[in-house]
Amino acid sequence: MKRNLLARLRSNGSYYIIGGLLLLLGVPLYQVVILGPTGFSNALEATGAGRYTAYLAWISSHSVSFLIYRLILIFAFLLLWTFPFNLHRIIVAQELMDQQERDESAHHNQDLTEAAIGKDDDGDAEEDEDDGMPAYPWRGKGFVVLAAWLGVIGLSIYLIGSIVSTAYLFLAASSTGSAIHNSVTTLSPIFSIITNVIGTGLIGLGCLFSGAMIARTGKNLWPGVWVAFGYVSLFIGAMLCISAVAVISVAGNGQSTLTTVATLLFAGWAIWLGVMLVRLKAEQ
Repeated sequence: MKRNLLARLRSNGSYYIIGGLLLLLGVPLYQVVILGPTGFSNALEATGAGRYTAYLAWISSHSVSFLIYRLILIFAFLLLWTFPFNLHRIIVAQELMDQQERDESAHHNQDLTEAAIGKDDDGDAEEDEDDGMPAYPWRGKGFVVLAAWLGVIGLSIYLIGSIVSTAYLFLAASSTGSAIHNSVTTLSPIFSIITNVIGTGLIGLGCLFSGAMIARTGKNLWPGVWVAFGYVSLFIGAMLCISAVAVISVAGNGQSTLTTVATLLFAGWAIWLGVMLVRLKAEQ
């Protein structure tokens, strides 16, 4: 692996560790320690029944705490934004290196065979001529590219939805107009669908495809820790997709219990990816 790419992967790995820790520890601790005593949980639970008055009143009274909470969440996902394409690079590079090694081994065995039978090199020059690439250099690449784009689009949608919803709720809570307050009942569930259904669902699909690409070759291509990571990716992806379905299935709820569980599992998965990237070493 080239050293400049290795340096970027290690640097991004540290971002994933920080982002995962913010999701796994920072956000929950902030909710319990800072937001808990202010009545945040009760105000948020009221939105599940379509009652947003209490939530807007809470935001109006604790606007700074609300903004800090949302900014921590947004910053955590922003740090994870590059993980789909970095995971794509690792999977493609690993498969290409394996194909090139098998191609070199095949050519070496062919040379030994030709030397053993005394075959004329000039006679088969045209048969050996090729483009220097493995027979199937991009085998399975389509799924890896799909995984990368699904992940990036999902993270982008989640971030955009979170930023817009944060700004809208802050402005709505600061306003005294009844029309704006009434519009929250319609727009807030839409923002939730954008983030917790579309965004989370696409991220989950990206994890599913990435995990499938690693798991399909298993230990024939990957170290044991990466094989385990691939299977965990399948589980995390499934949990995120199930969480998205659960949110859309319960009308009026901004999130389900599975949303929190899936987010915490995803945070742990991101930390694991970050640790493995930080520990990557250049080929000797």
